[in-house]
Amino acid sequence: MPSLRALTSLLLLACSALGALPPPPPPPPSPPPFGIVPPSRQGTPHPFATGTVPNTNAIAIAQTVPKVHQKSGPSAAAVPNAQGIVPPTVVTAMDGKVMNPNTTVAAVAGSTIDAAGIAKRDATKDFTKLFDGLPADQHDGAIEGTAYLTYTLVPNSTYNVAACLAWCETVDGCVFVNLFYEFNNFLLDFVFSEKSNLKCAAYGDIHNATEKTNFGGQPSYPQVGNETVPLTFITQSSGYAANALVNPATPDGYEFVFGPTNGANNAPGYMGFAFIDRYDVTACAQLCNGRGVDPVGGGCSYFNIWRALVDGVPTTYTCAMYYLASNASTAVNTGQGSLAVTFSRGYARKNLVIDGGFEGFAACAATSFCFAQSYVNWIGSSFVNGTVGHQDTTVFRFAPYAHFGVGSALFGAAAGDDAHAGVLTPARRLCTQPGAKYIIQNFFISSFSGSALEAHAKVDVLWNGKRVGGTSGFVQDYTFFQSDIVVGTGSDALSFVGGAAPAWTFLDDVKVFKV
Repeated sequence: MPSLRALTSLLLLACSALGALPPPPPPPPSPPPFGIVPPSRQGTPHPFATGTVPNTNAIAIAQTVPKVHQKSGPSAAAVPNAQGIVPPTVVTAMDGKVMNPNTTVAAVAGSTIDAAGIAKRDATKDFTKLFDGLPADQHDGAIEGTAYLTYTLVPNSTYNVAACLAWCETVDGCVFVNLFYEFNNFLLDFVFSEKSNLKCAAYGDIHNATEKTNFGGQPSYPQVGNETVPLTFITQSSGYAANALVNPATPDGYEFVFGPTNGANNAPGYMGFAFIDRYDVTACAQLCNGRGVDPVGGGCSYFNIWRALVDGVPTTYTCAMYYLASNASTAVNTGQGSLAVTFSRGYARKNLVIDGGFEGFAACAATSFCFAQSYVNWIGSSFVNGTVGHQDTTVFRFAPYAHFGVGSALFGAAAGDDAHAGVLTPARRLCTQPGAKYIIQNFFISSFSGSALEAHAKVDVLWNGKRVGGTSGFVQDYTFFQSDIVVGTGSDALSFVGGAAPAWTFLDDVKVFKV
């Protein structure tokens, strides 16, 4: 019979053939010496304010519509614009307040976006006549409508529809023209070099004959003695619209989400609204970029643009802004009373960080509490300055620790068993554009242990290894952070470094936006 030693040797040989036995699990970390239940054991955080997440204030938007007057057309004294240069988009109202009529989007937003975003007609398609003018021997009216762009004079040797439509092709955003004669206008007859009284007015929206409300009636000729000064009048006012409209160009730094539909978003994270004088997607993007910061939700991440019809007539164009992205599922507001929503589209600001809210960490979806040093979208490390710690950066799935949702990241040993710092980085480098400018936005909170123990809390934000901001000390509530402007190289490294238990810092809602 084999000896006990021989049996033991045989068993060890068999185990080695199957693969080495796993090492025994490490003993649980010792309780922290500072008397606080650590995050790893679902410790209760120091109370922090969560704030309210408002939904779209559709009533305020509807109540502002009657306050604005955005309908216009070429005046009797306006200079013709053969080059078709369109003036800047104007903000007519902001959060219910009517603005100065010369307030441009750039003046409000403090920024510009290069890409044109006005709805443009497809140059390969024809126009359709929407309405004829009255006979030549009857006075008529010119359109006074929204989204008026500019006008030119076309040769009046004939009723020159072809020249008017050809000019519209050159005007950015032109989808409709109103062609009419204007008589007794001294400037047209004797001053302007075109020596024509056939006006071609371009619009960025489509209008109908009910909007022919400009009948002239102004004196234009100089007064000579007691002679009667003739008044201007209009004849043969017709309208032509593009048969097909292409989608607006998506603004730089954004992605198209939905539309067009006849429903506006009724969504959480609402930041306010602006009315603009034409359907200009790029203008909405500028307004979103320059909106400022909501203390609860941070910067603008999404906008919804739509056109308001009142009794079937285009009246204004709304940019509603949000710090939470939405989609077509919340585009349920079709209007109120005589106001109808049309041409509703949604656009989300591109976040270069994948899963910046850590919501993709779902290791414990069934139990609602778990944590890990890394997962598919984020990599945590406990090695800083040659010191190896134990889970000094971790990602949690636990709603009480999160800013929004259930995911967040923690700096400082999750079990409180060491006082080393860690590093957290996205699993993939950021796909930036070389030379383009970006900002980093996120929320920090350092209050878990109370003001005394959190006094030394510190997390640095690094862009390619260079510090571009951070947080330090006791931070009572989740607080918005925005970095200095950084420049992309095409493949950039974002990292967060710091945190030492019991001065824990939580991080959530990380975003990198182009500016």
